[in-house]
Amino acid sequence: MENQNEKSIENLKHLLSLCNDGKEGYKTAAEDADSPELKTLFSMYSIQRAEYEMQLKKAIHQLGGDPDNETGGPVGALHRVWMDIKTAFTKNDDKAILSACLTGEQSALESYDKELQDPGINPEIIEILGEQRNGISDCIKNIESLKTQYSS
Repeated sequence: MENQNEKSIENLKHLLSLCNDGKEGYKTAAEDADSPELKTLFSMYSIQRAEYEMQLKKAIHQLGGDPDNETGGPVGALHRVWMDIKTAFTKNDDKAILSACLTGEQSALESYDKELQDPGINPEIIEILGEQRNGISDCIKNIESLKTQYSS
């Protein structure tokens, strides 16, 4: 059981890192977007990722792990830098920002799907991850729709 807990803690910390990356990425996107609609939406998604972060920290703590991770992972930091560079050259092109957000969310969704396939994961944690995964999936659908809208 100890090994399963350690594995679950490690996997949840990875998801926690992704949530932090998403929170910071959406914060950056909200600052860089031109459209007031997108600024509001990205701010809401940043808040949503902060809520996911708190849920994951609680789950890690319940499994006996240390949930400290305030900044996200190195891949997320690189993605945010790329988003900053991309928007600098595209003059805060909302479509480019939406594309960058979509890339991050698709990566997060893949990680959630992988974690949800772990047969040893706690049922309570499965429920939390399933809800978060559905939120990310809904976000992807919304961003794809907005990307089409902003392409016109």
